[in-house]
Amino acid sequence: MSTASTQNKRKPYLTSLRRQVLLKPSLLQPRLNKYIPHDPTPKQAAFTLLPHLEAMFGGAAYGGKSDGLLIAALQYVDLQGYNALILRRTFRQLALPEAIMTRSHEWLSRTDAHWSGEKKMWSFPSGSTLTFGHMEHEAVKYDYQGGAFHMVGFDEMTQFTETMYLYLFSRLRRLKKFDLPIRMRGASNPGGIGHEWVKSRFIISKYRDRIFIPATLADNPFVNQEEYRRTLANLDPVTRRQLEDGDWDVLPEGKKFKRDWFQVVRDYPRDCRLVRYWDIAATEPKPGTDPDYTVGSLMGESHGIYYLIDVLRTRRSPGNVENLIKQTAIIDGIAPSVWMEQEPGASGKSMIDYYQREVLKGYDFRGDKVTGSKEVRANPMSAAAEAGNLKLLEGEWNNDWLRELCAFPTDGVHDDQVDSASGAHNKLSFAGKVSYKKGTREAA
Repeated sequence: MSTASTQNKRKPYLTSLRRQVLLKPSLLQPRLNKYIPHDPTPKQAAFTLLPHLEAMFGGAAYGGKSDGLLIAALQYVDLQGYNALILRRTFRQLALPEAIMTRSHEWLSRTDAHWSGEKKMWSFPSGSTLTFGHMEHEAVKYDYQGGAFHMVGFDEMTQFTETMYLYLFSRLRRLKKFDLPIRMRGASNPGGIGHEWVKSRFIISKYRDRIFIPATLADNPFVNQEEYRRTLANLDPVTRRQLEDGDWDVLPEGKKFKRDWFQVVRDYPRDCRLVRYWDIAATEPKPGTDPDYTVGSLMGESHGIYYLIDVLRTRRSPGNVENLIKQTAIIDGIAPSVWMEQEPGASGKSMIDYYQREVLKGYDFRGDKVTGSKEVRANPMSAAAEAGNLKLLEGEWNNDWLRELCAFPTDGVHDDQVDSASGAHNKLSFAGKVSYKKGTREAA
């Protein structure tokens, strides 16, 4: 009986012996099948051989990482009951020329796999599937709530938030009768909004169960390396080192803040004077756009030491931003004074008046008519940070906040968190002192 015939009559589960033969034919050769059109490079082979739950393949651009991720996703599609999911941050990124979903069509369109354009899913005669998806917004992660996958792969992992990544662990599961490995896999260059958490989780992690396979341009024999290096020579030095060398340590550097100025603490004094400061954008992102964020920073001050306690950051419609601000005020309570940067002109005055009468009625809320450039307004907070007088309360927002601050001011990098935090700092520093007695706010 032929091998193909034997596979067609495969039982719905694998015995321990068959698992050793079918899933791990060699400790030096990864499991391949007819849907993988070329042998993996040595780095791709190392990546696809890993038995660990978590692994990331990445570094330099064109190091073969996306192909490695696609090979990993396809390794078991010839076995019954296997399901894989590959994610990019946006659908547009999935469908770009030479992107991973487009690459899957080059590999699979002439095989017996079937493509569903509606589901963005390949189905195989074994009953296995490979699905492509995206998570442009944080809430989209819940769209995968009903799914169950043996492998979840994040292509360009640093474009995702850590909370997106962690949530997808809930989608990794298998039935007892299907003895297939479960794997969380990623591929990425340095840079992007998720740079810090990815670096922390994989590059400098002390956990032996999280494996990082570094990729360099020299690892990919299929690309014209010299030509691509000439192309990269046109980039700024930071981006060039990230893409050409896979350098995870180099970051854009601004002129105002240094990362080692900030101590992360687990608590703050309860006698702090508190300010919640909002910098409003109220624009939802659309394909091809990268609008500003709405940011609300809660900062406290006690005996000349400032504590950044909480940072909320979102891109939503005006109505959803309004709901967020009202909900946050309820959670914060009456202790913090609430400030909002007031846009110039009649529209800015009308917006502050509306919030005072309708949204934050009963709270100490005021508009802030700012003057001077963003850099000038950030100077007092920069001085406090350099002196070691600005501390961060430990939270999921820390890495994104530090990354933005340490890049400020840099063209093309968002500065909404800088505006919000410096606004809160300036109000605590220059807007008069406030004391609190038995939950009542009184001017000192």
